[in-house]
Amino acid sequence: MMSCRIPVLFSGLLLIANVGAADELRDRANAIFKPIPDKVTQVRGQAVSDDQARLGHKLWFDPRLSRSHVISCNTCHNLSLGGGDNVPTSIGHGWQKGPRNSPTVLNAVFNAAQFWDGRAADLQAQAKGPVQAGVEMNNTPDRVVATLKSIPEYANAFKEAFPNDKDPVSFDNMAYALEAFEVSLTTPNSPFDRFLKGDDKALDAKQKEGLALFMDSGCSACHNGVNVGGQGYFPFGVIKKPGAEILPSGDKGRFTVTNTATDEYVFRAAPLRNVALTPPYFHSGEVWELEQAVAIMGDSQLGRTLKPDEASAIAAFLRSLTGTQPQVAYPVLPPSSADTPKPE
Repeated sequence: MMSCRIPVLFSGLLLIANVGAADELRDRANAIFKPIPDKVTQVRGQAVSDDQARLGHKLWFDPRLSRSHVISCNTCHNLSLGGGDNVPTSIGHGWQKGPRNSPTVLNAVFNAAQFWDGRAADLQAQAKGPVQAGVEMNNTPDRVVATLKSIPEYANAFKEAFPNDKDPVSFDNMAYALEAFEVSLTTPNSPFDRFLKGDDKALDAKQKEGLALFMDSGCSACHNGVNVGGQGYFPFGVIKKPGAEILPSGDKGRFTVTNTATDEYVFRAAPLRNVALTPPYFHSGEVWELEQAVAIMGDSQLGRTLKPDEASAIAAFLRSLTGTQPQVAYPVLPPSSADTPKPE
């Protein structure tokens, strides 16, 4: 009988030990990270209306916001590709290449600021930038407003979305509508979120090992919170600067926003939600493999040469950050009129 009871008892002790280890790991993780909420209903304390979100949904896919009538928001932030475009730097107006890798828009509502250098305080401010940038959509506020006012369905949609405005079709309201749509682009229910909420089986053993390494190695000092990053600015190369192919000398990061010498080569800590879906990595878009990106960060930011199995485990954890992707239908856009500015 003892030969029967000992394995059963031993198995029970193992189960208790494993549960205790999972609880301890989860408690540590919950002190640093937070699950993505199922839905975001407010921006800056204001409720997002359905009319504004529906209008923003159409504007998101409308290439007529660009001077060429070729480029939409979705061109560089493709919702079928994790909210990025899977190229090193985006192709903009006149086939120009942009200076930086396109960051994902998924969960961007949780970031402290937008863009790699944080030059936009929120999604409304961010929406105005690419529309006007010469290397991106190369348009002007006046031309955008003229385009939208020339399309009767849009004129009516703006009235419904902004009923208290005397002149509802404005560049500011265009940006606000885009923001109202973008707040819906969240990805809850990732394996990591389920683990944080108590599901021990949501992460496998390697992912749990990677989570522990991510916290113990110091990665979580910069990559924390709901979005596992996106909350602060840090020098790229705290310990050792990467090579010029990864950290181009001509791009001085946040320095271009603040003109402060200490902000040279400082960038926003990338939010790591859905990072497995958005190669290539870093602002230069020069690294395609997640394990390589992890190894570079260990070397440059932490001064630690990660062993291949350590980098593999951390990458496995990062893959557990892929959540339920937003299901966004491609909208039927309203037709132009004879007064709509022609593409250039």
